[in-house]
Amino acid sequence: MAKEWVNSGERLGADLHLELAGAGGKRAALIAALRDAVRAGRLAPGTRLPPYRSLAADLGLARNTVADAYAELVAEGWLTAVQGSGTRVAERAEPLEPARTPKKAPGAPEPRYNLRQGQPDATSFPRTEWLAAARRALNLAPHDAFGPGDPRGRRELREALAKYLARARGVRTSPDRIVVCSGFAHALRLLFPAVLPGPLAVESYGLAFHRSIFATAGVETIPLALDENGARVEDLDTPSVLLTPAHQFPTGGPLHHDRRAAVVGHVRATGGVLIEDDYDGEFRYDRKPVGAVQGLDPEHVVYAGSASKSLSPAVRLGWLALPAHLVDAVLAAKGEREAWAGVLDQLTLAEFIRSGAYDRHIRRMRQRYRRRRDLLLAAVAERAPHVVPTGIAAGLHAVLRLPPGTEESARKAAAWQGLALDGLAAFRHPAATMSTMDGLVVGYATPSEHAYPAALDTLCRALPPA
Repeated sequence: MAKEWVNSGERLGADLHLELAGAGGKRAALIAALRDAVRAGRLAPGTRLPPYRSLAADLGLARNTVADAYAELVAEGWLTAVQGSGTRVAERAEPLEPARTPKKAPGAPEPRYNLRQGQPDATSFPRTEWLAAARRALNLAPHDAFGPGDPRGRRELREALAKYLARARGVRTSPDRIVVCSGFAHALRLLFPAVLPGPLAVESYGLAFHRSIFATAGVETIPLALDENGARVEDLDTPSVLLTPAHQFPTGGPLHHDRRAAVVGHVRATGGVLIEDDYDGEFRYDRKPVGAVQGLDPEHVVYAGSASKSLSPAVRLGWLALPAHLVDAVLAAKGEREAWAGVLDQLTLAEFIRSGAYDRHIRRMRQRYRRRRDLLLAAVAERAPHVVPTGIAAGLHAVLRLPPGTEESARKAAAWQGLALDGLAAFRHPAATMSTMDGLVVGYATPSEHAYPAALDTLCRALPPA
């Protein structure tokens, strides 16, 4: 019978995986395995090895065998042994051969500045407040929080979200109609094709990544033209539609109030649903944010939100406020246990919202992003007055409309000067029939505070002349 492997708290030391093979006995095999681990870089210089008693028990060897192997490697210079510090990999042990990096083909330099859309200012993540919320949440967490996760999401978070969304976004829902997910992309994968059938109407400009999710699910997407009042919902000929009504992504306009009522009337009459992507609805700078369309008809609107813009994509939490008749179907698509959203992060976000820290963070970031947007518009007005900013004062990006035929050259000029940003063409639906728009999508939230002025200067130098 094979000897049972045991590595319990009764023994001290970290796990160390070694394959003992070859002729010459166990001592020689152990010495060879340790040398190989150091050469390959698995045991870096300074790494503390397990005490020989612990390693002997883990490998099924005699203690003296491990002690002799350690002593031999110390004598050879592979290891060091200092009283009170244990046995460690020597700093002068043979280094890992540097990896060979392929030569880069000639082209634009690596970006020094990043003005891509979709990312909040990572330096502004509220670390202190988040840590305090995490500590409180962990102290208050019931024992069942450390068991299998509920696919609905933790009740604490669903209750906090129901109250917050009602107060801040005008969403009419209850904790039992909220399902927590890991973000908007996850939400789409839950909804299609298991819960909602295709085809689906979408805006003519949007994220290609989202279109790829629909393509993988076998759902046909039909583009809706856009104008200064948002998506032309009067052209709808599918029961269901996906919109970004508070701040059209990426062109930047809101859905006109008449069209908000019209699209709700359409999905109600056809038995479809409106999927409302409220990706940055809290960030309106010139007036109070417009409430969610969901408040007009909670039984025909799926409201989707996430923490990716308001806090960080690293939080990996989103939520769906669902019509009652879709809750069970979404839960069935998700599975019996939570496999995506970490329970501790859910409890932390619930406490972060409940304590008021989330509201304070949103207000603080509104001021920062509004200031950055104002600096962008002032720089463009001074140095390239022929370039026209479009869209409302909202969100984490702005669109600079360019003269026809100049988008690609401007984007390439920016890349050659070390500036990463996107052109509007990257967001256009392949089947869109509306007129092409030339423009740059400038994510003013991404750079750090100290890098932002230089990023703006580089942007202005890349803009096409009048």
